[in-house]
Amino acid sequence: MSYAIIGFGHIGQALARAFARNGVEVSVATTRDPESFASAAAAIGPSIIPKKLVDAVKADIVFLAVRFESHQDVAKALPTWQGKTIIDVTNAYGVPLEKLGGQPSSKALAQAFTGGRLVKGFNHLGAAVLGQDPAVHGGRRVVFLASDDDAAAAEIGALAEKLGFAPIKLGGLSEGGLLVQARGNSWGHLIFKDLVKFG
Repeated sequence: MSYAIIGFGHIGQALARAFARNGVEVSVATTRDPESFASAAAAIGPSIIPKKLVDAVKADIVFLAVRFESHQDVAKALPTWQGKTIIDVTNAYGVPLEKLGGQPSSKALAQAFTGGRLVKGFNHLGAAVLGQDPAVHGGRRVVFLASDDDAAAAEIGALAEKLGFAPIKLGGLSEGGLLVQARGNSWGHLIFKDLVKFG
C-alpha cells in the first residue's frame, strides 16, 4: 500500500509528522517543484519523500490537504481515480452553499475525483494538534471518518490506527460528514473538538 499527501502547508506537514513518527513512507507533493520543499520534508524525517504532483497521485491512498478551492486542480492530475482512496482533509469554510450545489462539501468534492472512493477525515483538528503525538495520557487522540463507502472507511480506519489515532466512524457523508465539515460561514459541530479515547 502506498501513500501520498497532496498539499504541504501546516496540515500537510502535520500529517507527514504522523507518518514519520511511525516510520511509514509517504510521498508529499504540491503544484510547486519538489526541490522547493525538499528541506522541509527532510526536517520531518527520512520517510517523507518529496515528489512531483503527477507522480505522487499514483499512490493507492491520497490525502487531499489543499485549500478546498484547489481540489479540482489536483483531480485533473489523473484521468481516472479508479482503485484509489482519497481522504478529504479540506474545509470549505467561506465557500458559498450555492457553489457546493447545496450538498455537503465532500460530496461536491467527490464529483471531481472520478472513480475514486472518498473518505472525509483528519480535518477536524487544527494543524498544531494534528501534528502532535496522538498518544495522550494513556489514551489515543480521536480522528473522525465519514464515507459513503464502508470498505474505504474501514481501510482508512486501519491506517489511522497504524498512525496511532483512534478512528471513530460517523456514517455517510450526508449524515456524519456534516458534523466535520464547514460550509458557507458555519462549522460542523465536531470541528476543533480534541477528544481522546481510552481503553
